[in-house]
Amino acid sequence: MIEQTLVLIKPDGVERALVGEVLTRLERVGLKIVGMKMVLVDKNFARRHYAAHVEKGFYKGLEKFITSGPIVAIVLEGLHAVEQVRKIVGGTEPRTALPGTIRGDYAHHSYEYTDKKGIAIKNLVHASGSKKEAEEEITLWFSEKEIHSYQTVHEKHTF
Repeated sequence: MIEQTLVLIKPDGVERALVGEVLTRLERVGLKIVGMKMVLVDKNFARRHYAAHVEKGFYKGLEKFITSGPIVAIVLEGLHAVEQVRKIVGGTEPRTALPGTIRGDYAHHSYEYTDKKGIAIKNLVHASGSKKEAEEEITLWFSEKEIHSYQTVHEKHTF
C-alpha cells in the first residue's frame, strides 16, 4: 500500500510561482517528499519521458513546451500515492478538471484551444498514471542516490 509516484511541476507551474502551492497540497494529505530537484529537459530526454506520444500529432508542441523552462521533479511516497496524487492534481484537461484540484483551480486551457493553436496544453503538472508507470518514470528521472528514506512525524505517530 505504501508506494512512490512521480510528479513534475511543468514550466508553466514554475513560471507562475506555483511550486510551493503544489507541494503544500501534496504534503497536506500526508504524502512525503523523498526526492526533489529542478531540471532543464532537453529534446532527447523529452522523447524518453514521452516515448508513448512521440509519433502523435501533438508531440512537437509538447516537446517544445516541456523543454521551454525548468521543471521541478518530485518523488512522493505514501499510502496509495499514485491514486492520491491523481485525485489532487485533477483531470488532464484543466477546462474539465474539478474545482478544488490543482488543475481545476489554477489552469484553464482546453484541448479544443490547444489543438487549434498547435501547442501543448498547459496543465501545470504531470503525475504518474499507474504504479508501473510511476516505477518507470522514477527510474528515468532519479538515481537511487537521489531517493531518500526517513520518517515524518505522521509516520512516527500513526504507523
